[in-house]
Amino acid sequence: MRSADIKRDTRETQIQLSLNLDGTGKADIATGVGFLDHMLELFARHGDFDLTVRCQGDTQVDGHHSVEDIGICLGRAFTEALGDKRGITRYGQFLLPMDETLVLVACDLSGRDYLGWSVDLSAQRVGDFDTELGKEFFLAFVRACPMSLHIRQMAGENTHHILEAVFKGAGRALKMAVALDEKHRDEIPSTKGVL
Repeated sequence: MRSADIKRDTRETQIQLSLNLDGTGKADIATGVGFLDHMLELFARHGDFDLTVRCQGDTQVDGHHSVEDIGICLGRAFTEALGDKRGITRYGQFLLPMDETLVLVACDLSGRDYLGWSVDLSAQRVGDFDTELGKEFFLAFVRACPMSLHIRQMAGENTHHILEAVFKGAGRALKMAVALDEKHRDEIPSTKGVL
């Protein structure tokens, strides 16, 4: 089973996270940041990942530390669950429409971290969520699970819809990238022989 259990304790956050890459999309999320809970539930459902997250964070300050540290933990979980990446497809991409919004997400589980973020969020907040934390989450994620991740907004006006499309699209793209390639199941998907 390609799974991982991650624990992270700092002065700012205490996090427990469990991930199963070969799940059915079951999510049990309680981060203390309501909008992030919603986004992670969508990510898990659209990626077919089983994901459990518990976070006690300093949300009396704001959501920044919780959001960033959960991104770190999720990235570490992907790294651990993927192991040497033998047999994976490696690449994934998804063009996700949601009402007036259209978002492209493409990833390469290359072992090199890069986030291409071309997203225009006109509202600074959705509920209590600081929308610039969307980018912070994915920066933390790609640093902890080195990959090239490109997120591009093709259309959209409603900030909630845009962020929702980003998280759904990321789940769908990563689902493709981590999928096992039956033809090359015993191979590392790189001419270098390592990722």
